[in-house]
Amino acid sequence: MPEPFPNILSDSKEDNNPAILLFGRRFFSDQTIPELLIELLLVFISKKRISDTEIKKMEFPDLDSLNGWPEKSYLEYLPKHRLNLKLFSFLSGSKLETRHESHIEHYRELENKIKGSLNISGVESKEKVIFLLKNLFFGFQNIGGDRTWCAQNFFPISSQLIAGESIWRSVAYKKAKDSSTWHDASYKNFFDHNQKLFLARGGEVLFLQICNALRQPLNEVNNWLESSGINFNSEEKDLEKLIKNLNLYLKESITDIPEAFGDLAIFIDEKIDPETDKQTYVKKENEGKGYFKSGWCPKETWKEGFLFCIEMLRLCQTEIDIIERILLLETACAFQVLRTLSAQSSRYYSSDKFDKKFASPLGYVWAVSDIEGKNENLKRISRRSAETNSLIIQNAVRNENILNQLKQKKIEPKLKNADVKYGYKYFGKIARNMGFMVPRRGTGARFVLNDHLLRFLVLTIVRPGERMTYDSFIDQVFLKYGIAIGKKYLSKAIQWCNLHKIDSLGDDIDSWVIEMLNASGMLVSLSDSCSMIENPFKSKRVDS
Repeated sequence: MPEPFPNILSDSKEDNNPAILLFGRRFFSDQTIPELLIELLLVFISKKRISDTEIKKMEFPDLDSLNGWPEKSYLEYLPKHRLNLKLFSFLSGSKLETRHESHIEHYRELENKIKGSLNISGVESKEKVIFLLKNLFFGFQNIGGDRTWCAQNFFPISSQLIAGESIWRSVAYKKAKDSSTWHDASYKNFFDHNQKLFLARGGEVLFLQICNALRQPLNEVNNWLESSGINFNSEEKDLEKLIKNLNLYLKESITDIPEAFGDLAIFIDEKIDPETDKQTYVKKENEGKGYFKSGWCPKETWKEGFLFCIEMLRLCQTEIDIIERILLLETACAFQVLRTLSAQSSRYYSSDKFDKKFASPLGYVWAVSDIEGKNENLKRISRRSAETNSLIIQNAVRNENILNQLKQKKIEPKLKNADVKYGYKYFGKIARNMGFMVPRRGTGARFVLNDHLLRFLVLTIVRPGERMTYDSFIDQVFLKYGIAIGKKYLSKAIQWCNLHKIDSLGDDIDSWVIEMLNASGMLVSLSDSCSMIENPFKSKRVDS
């Protein structure tokens, strides 16, 4: 049975699904890829605690806190919900039927208070300034455009735009006849912040996977990296430096905008109407409430967690456009979910059909093909690889020990729900949404690489400003992600998934990858027999 980190499994009825018992609490199909990153960053920027140990905002726990984590203790965090900022930014763009009278009334109050605080010289009217401000923040709408305004969220370019989940309980509000104002609604909890519908704990699991990886004995980490052939530099393998750098560069990545922008967001959310902020944050904190208890991840996922940690750090260290960095960090979160599902499933399902000695260090293979599907052999291998991964995930969820544990609790396993919401169908949904699997609908699913995904692989495999040979690059892509490119690794994929013999792959089976790298400007040809993959971006320097 997977052992949970932190050890809180017996405390919750949430863990009565076989897929949650296998993968952690929880990766869930209703949580979008952008919301995985938003929730991860929400935990990072919030005030946190482990039992009586306080963890600062904008930091991961230090090594002492990680290694001394008390039994049965949750990671708890205190998120901001930013209702005023969401109302001001999203109400006018939301569906008419979701605009409740109390919301409209409070929006007008906010607008009038902002107008009253403006001191304008020149020809611009206060109405024009309000219009520009509203459109400025609405322009950073990221996800949830078809939801009620409070369930939407911002593109996380700034820590002041990262907000917790808020759900408007419209039915309960209508039944409460004495509640007619905005602050009545807030006080009486008609805004629900703890349903976990969209920020559904996936980001918490990713945060905990990093914590779990950083608390592993250094010699065990180094032994696994060395035996696997995975390359990191000495600073990345120094756990104290790794935590310090991750805190430093991740913080910089969500504060690297003009300070006035963040001040403006705080002004609208907290200064104009401090009462709402107190009701959803400060008041509850003073009463010892308001902290969210995070979920858990399986302890054995520390290997993929360590890889994810380095990938996040490298993306944050790379000097690239802030919007592109956020999109790449979202891709890192999506890949980590897929990698966890495949790696953890390979640990709990074994069959004579699949020979693990041909798999990646994490126990699986994703054979990729070109989007156009011009090479029939390559398409066939990729399809078989996708089918095999789905089959392994489906069977791992049905692990006998996991099902027996539920039966001992007299709980009937909901296997269909596990498959659709947490298991192999969820894997397919994430893979398709990130562009890693085609077609979007129908049969014949296969893994592919597009320009964005290939760029992501280069920026996480090759450090900023450095080069490596093409052969070394595809080695590390296989070792770190399980992605098979080229004749050597496609042959492994064929043997791993027990595909009928293919007579010849051809020496140009990866020519499409080389063409994409060349078109992206990341391929440097030194000779006919030697090409280098280059990360053309500089490494950022951030003062500690």
